[in-house]
Amino acid sequence: MNEGKTHQIDVTATLACLGTLVCWALGPIFIKYLTDYIDSWTQNLLRYAVGCLFWLPFLLSSACKGTLNNKVWRRALVPAIPNVVMQSLWAAAFYYLGPAFLVLLSKTSILWITGFSLIFFQEEKPLARSKRFWFGLLLSITGVVGVLYFKEDFRATGTSTGVIIALATAFAWGVYTISAKIAFRDIDSRHGFAVISIYTVLILLVLATIFGNIGDSLQMGPGQWGAIIFSGITAIAIGHALYYAAIKRVGATIPMLVILAQPFAVFAISRVVFGETMNGLQIFFGMILLAGSAISIWAQQHLKAKS
Repeated sequence: MNEGKTHQIDVTATLACLGTLVCWALGPIFIKYLTDYIDSWTQNLLRYAVGCLFWLPFLLSSACKGTLNNKVWRRALVPAIPNVVMQSLWAAAFYYLGPAFLVLLSKTSILWITGFSLIFFQEEKPLARSKRFWFGLLLSITGVVGVLYFKEDFRATGTSTGVIIALATAFAWGVYTISAKIAFRDIDSRHGFAVISIYTVLILLVLATIFGNIGDSLQMGPGQWGAIIFSGITAIAIGHALYYAAIKRVGATIPMLVILAQPFAVFAISRVVFGETMNGLQIFFGMILLAGSAISIWAQQHLKAKS
C-alpha cells in the first residue's frame, strides 16, 4: 500500500543535508582565516561561546516547559571531555595545514566510529563478518597512505606536526561520537549538544586563560569578529542542528554520505581564498579514502536493514 511513497524524496531532509554540507564547508575556511589574528585556544573559546549562546534560549525554553530531561546534565559530562580534546586539536591543526587537506584527513574518523561501534554496541558485532566492511576499510587505509605519501612537503616539520594533530582529531571525534551516542540514547540530541556546549565553553575558557592570549581578540576588527560570530552560528550551532534533523528524518546513512563531499567543497573554496593546492595523485587517493568510508557506512546500514 505504501510502496509508492518509498521512492519519494524527503525535501526537508535533503535541504538539511545540503545545509549541513554548506555550514561545515564554510567553517574550516573561517578557522584558517582567523589563524593570522588569534591563537587556537582563543579562537576555540570565542567560536564555541557563540554556538553555546545560540542554543541557550532553546535549552532554557525546554527547561521552563518541563521537556528537558534532567539526566542530561550528568550524562553530558562524559562526552564533553573528548569534545574539548577534539575541538582543541581541530583548531590547532589549521595553523599547520590547509583546510581541504586537513578536512580530508579528518574523515578517517568514520573508521574509528565504526571500530568503536563494533566494540561497544552488540548490534554492530555482525559487521566484523562483513566482507564489504573490510573492503571499505582497506580502501580507506590505502587512500590515507596515498594522500600522505604524495604530499610534496610531507617531511616538513610543520606539515608532519599538522598531520599528527589531524589524525588525533579524527580519533577524538570517534571517541566523542560514540560517547555521545551512549550518553544520549534516550535523550533529545539537541538538549545533549546544548549542555555539552556549556561544559565545553567553561573548559575552553580555562584552557584559553592558561595557554592562549585572549587579549589579542581586543585588537581584532569587524571582519574578524564577523568571522567568529558567523562561523560559530553556522558551523557549530546550525550545522549540528541540521545534521541531527536530517538523521532523525532519514537515518544516519544519507547524511553521512553527503558529508563525505565536504573535503571537495572545502577544497573548491580554499583554492580560491588561500590558493591551496593538491596534486592529482592526492585527489585520486582522497577519492579512494572517501569511497572506502562510503562503503563502510553502506556495509553498516546494510546489516542493520537485514536485522
